[in-house]
Amino acid sequence: MTDTILTGNNLTKIYTQRSGRFGFGTRQVKALDDVSMGLQAGSTLAVVGESGSGKSTLARCLLQLQAFDGGEVWFQGTNLAALDKDALRGMRRHMQMVFQDPFASLNPRMKVGEIVGEGLLIHGIGNAGEREGKMLEMLQRVGLTADDAKKYPHQFSGGQRQRIGIARALVLQPKVVVCDEPVSALDVSIQAQILMLLKELQVEMGLSYLFITHDLRVVRHIANEVMVMQHGKVVESGGVEQIYLAPQQDYTRQLLGAIPGRKAA
Repeated sequence: MTDTILTGNNLTKIYTQRSGRFGFGTRQVKALDDVSMGLQAGSTLAVVGESGSGKSTLARCLLQLQAFDGGEVWFQGTNLAALDKDALRGMRRHMQMVFQDPFASLNPRMKVGEIVGEGLLIHGIGNAGEREGKMLEMLQRVGLTADDAKKYPHQFSGGQRQRIGIARALVLQPKVVVCDEPVSALDVSIQAQILMLLKELQVEMGLSYLFITHDLRVVRHIANEVMVMQHGKVVESGGVEQIYLAPQQDYTRQLLGAIPGRKAA
């Protein structure tokens, strides 16, 4: 039986927003409303929903990048909320993120080798020579070259920049990777290449993916399980084929109906 590597139990996140004609009032918005989830080791859980559904808030709360107002997050049997700053920092090595925008997520003033190797330096892994070796190996694993380490992000295409972002996340050999809309800023032909790369690396490195997206077209190519979110709540979840072939909720059917060339179920 597959082990659950990352669990969120009854997560709640409430934002306070200004309201009223002149902004003098306030109202509370539940970005996460009693959300529970489990990511199985070595598999991919896709979290799907439109903008504002709470999926990115869930990702940030699971990674402890944002405080939540209720619930618990467990990683390999450890309650992350119970850790002090140093212990949490050490745990973050095992939980990395690939960001949506490959143009905005890379420091334009840093060379690619510095970007990819920065995490190794921060976590004190190896000496300078060992860090360089790990960095170069990771660049090559994502389809880039050793010479690319000397270049700057602006010298690369969007797909190549996302490969750099993937290398930065994976050089630490994490166990869980949160992919936050990792292909939505890319051309369709490049999307397929990046999805294939992610799948290959998952098998090679034994990775578990939490894949955040609004696009169900992409999900079928990478996910094992799907969780559909709307207005901060989980409205449906199940295996990827179950969700595609027999969706139970109107909202899920609407998302499926938005896939080009596919009729709503």
